[in-house]
Amino acid sequence: MHIKEAAKRLGISARAIRFYEEKGLVAPGKELSSGYRSFTEQEIWRLQTIVALRESGMSVSDIQAALVQVERGGHEELLHYLELQRSVLYARMLETRQTLQTTDHMIGLLQRSRGLPLEEFYRLAQDSREVRELRNWEDRWNFDELASSHDERVWSGDSAYPGYREALERTVEEINPAPGETGLDLGTGTGNLAGLLMERGAVMNGIDQSKEMLRICRSKFPAMTAKIGNFLAIPYTEGQFDFVVSSFAFHHLSGRQQLLALSEMARVLKPQGRIAITGFINRSPGGKVPAGKDRLGSAACELDFLDWFAPNGFESKCLKLSPELYLAAARRGFV
Repeated sequence: MHIKEAAKRLGISARAIRFYEEKGLVAPGKELSSGYRSFTEQEIWRLQTIVALRESGMSVSDIQAALVQVERGGHEELLHYLELQRSVLYARMLETRQTLQTTDHMIGLLQRSRGLPLEEFYRLAQDSREVRELRNWEDRWNFDELASSHDERVWSGDSAYPGYREALERTVEEINPAPGETGLDLGTGTGNLAGLLMERGAVMNGIDQSKEMLRICRSKFPAMTAKIGNFLAIPYTEGQFDFVVSSFAFHHLSGRQQLLALSEMARVLKPQGRIAITGFINRSPGGKVPAGKDRLGSAACELDFLDWFAPNGFESKCLKLSPELYLAAARRGFV
């Protein structure tokens, strides 16, 4: 099959095929008599794969790596590449939404002002840029390497996870899921909190940035939907979940990232949705237990990010589970 026939069959231009050839994604043979490119069915299949991956927004270099896995029968690796791409696309979608909001605010300023409000324009641009930079996520903890020993560490009472079992159980009691409710576990790791919620009848989804953590999670809980992702660009559309939970993960975010993460949780919650976050007091940026400030009795604690809830339509509380651990809970619908 010649290049024009291949292009017509695939619904792309001959120029696109030549581009893929230049980049080393496809290498058709040439007829000895004419020198024309000749595409076999195997090469047509390879081009179909390239076109599909390009449609997902994947870069040429990522397609090259993915094709190697496809040819080796590496189903899990190809799945991982596509999941990473989905995560990137969600982040881009949220960035585009932020840019649109900034543009709308600038238009509103111009409509209300006779002059040119350059200082306000600059402030809006700065705010938008800072939000975009906050979404940059980097794994500084090597969770892929820690995944194989994670369950043994947390369930055995490792000092890095004090009160782990009790904290998860209190989180489940606080959420108190009704059978059939849908939940999302952020930073799910190997799925331990999600698993306890599934025992109560919840339909669970989880996201984590570690491929190896998710591999173990899926093997333990095949009924659970687990995706690559992070707190700052949750790979789900609006209003999908009855509740969002997170345990022993929120402290990895900076104070401003925590506020962005709460906005993301609110985005994917249903109108009467709940949030429960369990974590470390002394490791949480902005977390503190102020002397003499005891809103809910001797078991209460205070965290800076709690101030986000009321202005955004949530009623919240924070319980001190131990000298090291808190449980922050919130429900939407507070007026």
